[in-house]
Amino acid sequence: MRSLLHFITRSWPLLAFGFLSIFWGNLGQTFFISWYGAGIQQSLGLSAGFYGGLYSAATLASSVIILSFGGLIDRWPLRRFATVVAVGLTLACLLLAASNHYLILLAGFFMIRLCGQGLMPHTAQTTMARYLDSNRGKALSISASGVPVGEIVLPILAVALITGIGWQGSWLVFALSVPLLYLPLIYWLLKRSPVDVSTPPIVAAKKSDQPVAGRREMLTDRRFWMALPTALSAPFILTGLFIHQSFILEQKDWSAAWLATCFIMLGAAHWVSSLTSGLLIDRFTARRLMPFLLLPLMAAMACVSLLDGNWAAALLMSLLGVSIGSSSPVMSALWAEVYGTGKLGSIRSLMTAMMMVASSLSPILFGILIDAGVSAQQLFGSAGLGIAVGWVMVFFSYKADHSLGRSRA
Repeated sequence: MRSLLHFITRSWPLLAFGFLSIFWGNLGQTFFISWYGAGIQQSLGLSAGFYGGLYSAATLASSVIILSFGGLIDRWPLRRFATVVAVGLTLACLLLAASNHYLILLAGFFMIRLCGQGLMPHTAQTTMARYLDSNRGKALSISASGVPVGEIVLPILAVALITGIGWQGSWLVFALSVPLLYLPLIYWLLKRSPVDVSTPPIVAAKKSDQPVAGRREMLTDRRFWMALPTALSAPFILTGLFIHQSFILEQKDWSAAWLATCFIMLGAAHWVSSLTSGLLIDRFTARRLMPFLLLPLMAAMACVSLLDGNWAAALLMSLLGVSIGSSSPVMSALWAEVYGTGKLGSIRSLMTAMMMVASSLSPILFGILIDAGVSAQQLFGSAGLGIAVGWVMVFFSYKADHSLGRSRA
């Protein structure tokens, strides 16, 4: 505990930068945007299918752009990159505030998913893994706390603003919050950074002796493909499950109010598991923790497919919270451990794009299966078997004592 407090005291400006970037990035996350679905559909006269199609199309398109833009964090000073992303987030909120046609809504969805879901967390976690390497796990988990805090605070704020000034007016408030609050705060924090964030990272890496490996090295590394299901399972499963939660409520006879209450357990488990994972990463390394990542997700699939009763909903949400809370810091630390930090932004942008594609495909696939009459037991039981295959594959991926630039497995 003393070492953790010492680390926070010494590195608080960068930790706060990461936390704030992820917190504002929640504006582009599905859990937040979902509060606007009914109002948008009613105002623009959109069917649920058309609205969902716009959202999926915007998510897929944004994942393509991240592939090229995300790598610039390796070549630009951090302040410049963060500023451009913040301007994009502001534009996204303004487009949503001005949405009176589905094409404007599509552009708003594209920008909010690109900058909110994609580039804001990408900026934060790349910075944590790159500059705070000796305490990488703790840094990643502390900054990732911006997600559970957002899950608690932002829906309440959104509902209050929608009630008071309407859904479009609320997006205008969020747009103003970026230049008036977020940017001044991060400029002040970056000036007080304990490390040099003004030199482009790839330049600094080439001056040192650390390996500088990027996407090419990762994509030609067979170990990466063995680990990929572990990286993509959580976003794929959770997005499909949350989007089709009405199907689960019907199958399990859970009330919507009870499931909403269980989201508190999701947030709490998410937060605790994230902080715990950070401490474990610094003690054991991310590679040693990888075999444990899929276990809570497999248990969650067993829960939703086999168990009934209200207590099963609480157990399900707790297991999902542990899964997403531990996956993010471990996988973020893994890429830095194995491939170095010189081109970490390029690697993370590729992974972010892959996760966004996965999260956009599962609602479609789950929807097709549900329409075909598949039961919850069949759907999530099959998902559990798929996750089990991914769990076996991870044992053939990264060994705990190997990384690129040293000995290879």
